[in-house]
Amino acid sequence: MVKLKRMVRNFFHGPWSLRRRFPFHVLAAIETAVQGSETRHGGEIRFVVESALPLVSVAAGQSPRDRAVDVFSQLGVWDTEENNGVLLYILLADRDVEIVADRGLNKKISPAEWEEVCRIMETYFRAGQFEKGSLAGIEAVTGLLARHFPPGAHNPNELPNKPTLL
Repeated sequence: MVKLKRMVRNFFHGPWSLRRRFPFHVLAAIETAVQGSETRHGGEIRFVVESALPLVSVAAGQSPRDRAVDVFSQLGVWDTEENNGVLLYILLADRDVEIVADRGLNKKISPAEWEEVCRIMETYFRAGQFEKGSLAGIEAVTGLLARHFPPGAHNPNELPNKPTLL
């Protein structure tokens, strides 16, 4: 029964749901927030929103976490000089936020801290406040990264700041 409900949710979440929740002005605000964030720490942030999974992925039991790990790899978030990439992944159909961090970050930031950021974002998203939730999530990640990875003299921008819509 749960699998069927999940299939229906993923079937009915099309690209229109992305644009309704993440219109151009929200995407611009996210890009600006990521750009500003990365001046305050030595990490790299990628922000990705996906409306739904293909039904074959849902039928195969792919979890939002598994998909986030796939996206982390496909977008090369792991490919930073200091292994300091962070993916904020939102799957709208499953109403789920996942954070995948590279090994350089996971040595200092606990899974519970990442999970708290996800819960903050999900709380806003449940209230229909996608811009506020996104910006709050970026700010929370910024706080974690700034505490453990202050910016150095060499702080290149290795990953795009613009959000990716899948």
